[in-house]
Amino acid sequence: MNPLTLHRWAYQWTGGRVGARLGGGVRAALLTTTGRKTGLARTVPLACFRDGADYVFVASNNGRDRAPGWLLNAGAKPDVQLQVGPEHLLGTARVVPAGDPDHPRLWQLANDASHGRYDRYQARTSRPMAVLVVTPA
Repeated sequence: MNPLTLHRWAYQWTGGRVGARLGGGVRAALLTTTGRKTGLARTVPLACFRDGADYVFVASNNGRDRAPGWLLNAGAKPDVQLQVGPEHLLGTARVVPAGDPDHPRLWQLANDASHGRYDRYQARTSRPMAVLVVTPA
């Protein structure tokens, strides 16, 4: 079982008691999007950050040259689900590309909270990394 699948499984199976925190105390959430090609639900564990009532995710894909599938799915079908610890939420996703005026502030919020992780990921690729903002319903 790959590490992301194991993380997702433990998070779901324990109702968010296991897997809701990553190294350095960073919060993790399960983001469920609808596949833009398949129409199937896709759930991934991701580091998440709060911006008021919104949840923020960085589309780093560990510094790979391709954007993660969950970003493309959320961009195509913005109705998403979140599990944050034991809480289950419905929300609307908004992709914030690198050129958007909100991007620098959201990037800095996530990067600071994750001890510079996203700057290190961005250094690995020329792909500008978008941010996903989910507003709970």
